[in-house]
Amino acid sequence: MHIIVCVKQVPDPESSPARFVVDEQARRVEPRGVPPVLNPFDENALEAALRMKDVHGDGAAVTILTLGHKLSTNLMLKTLGAGGDRLVRIEDDAFAQGQLDVYATCLAIAAAVRKIGPYDLILVGEQAADSNDRQAGVGMAHVLGIPVVTMASNLELRDGALWADRRLANRRERVKCPLPAVVAVSSDGAGLRYPSLVQLKAARSKPAQIWNAQDIGFDAQSSDRRLALRRIYAPRPQQRDCVMIGAESGEQAGRMLAAKLREDGVL
Repeated sequence: MHIIVCVKQVPDPESSPARFVVDEQARRVEPRGVPPVLNPFDENALEAALRMKDVHGDGAAVTILTLGHKLSTNLMLKTLGAGGDRLVRIEDDAFAQGQLDVYATCLAIAAAVRKIGPYDLILVGEQAADSNDRQAGVGMAHVLGIPVVTMASNLELRDGALWADRRLANRRERVKCPLPAVVAVSSDGAGLRYPSLVQLKAARSKPAQIWNAQDIGFDAQSSDRRLALRRIYAPRPQQRDCVMIGAESGEQAGRMLAAKLREDGVL
C-alpha cells in the first residue's frame, strides 16, 4: 500500500493581518516577516495516512510530496519525523507565488505523481490556508483520470477499496471508492502527531529527493491556465456616521427608527 500525501508550505495563517500587504500592481498578497508553516489542512491528511500506516504496518509506505519555491527544510523534516517514509520536493522558480493557477498546479503535481511511480492513494487537505480554493484534490483526480472523495474522514482500506465518511450539509454518508483514488481529507480529522527529537533526528536519514520542473517534464510556459486574475485589492475604509435615536419608550424609538430608515431609502 503506497500513499502519497501532498503538503503545502504557507505563510502562518495565525499571523497578524497587518503583516500581509496587498500588492495591487503585482496582483498578489505579500507576507512581510511571516514565518512559513505546513498547511494545517494538509497536516490532517498526513495524520490520516499515518493512521492507515499504523494499521497496515510494513505493508504501507507514505511518500510526502510538496511543490513550491524556497521550501523550508525544517518543515519538510517535520513530515518525515511524524512518520513519513520518503520526501519528494519539487522546487523551482516557476512555482513561486502567483506563477501558476490552480489548474496548472494540478498539472505539475500530477506530473510529479507519475514520476514517483505506482500508488494506491493520494491524500490532500480539504483546502489551502492561503488560497482556500478547495480545488486541488478534484483537479488532480481529473488530470490523473481517477476517482476522488471529498470532505472525507475515518479512512479505512478494506477488500482492496477505500471506505470513508463524508460530511455533508445536513447528514453524513459512508462511501466505498475503488483504488487508486484522490482523497481530500476533512478538517474534522485529527491533528498531526508531534514528532519527538529522536524522530526528527532520524528523519534526516530518510530518503529525500529534490526535483525541478524539468525533472518532472513540466513546462510552466506552455502549461494550460484556466484562471486569469484581473485585479486584487484591499477594501477601502469607508466613513460611517452613527445616529443615536433617543425616545421615551421602545415603541416611540421604533417608530422614529423606521421613519429615519425610510428617509434614507433603506425601507
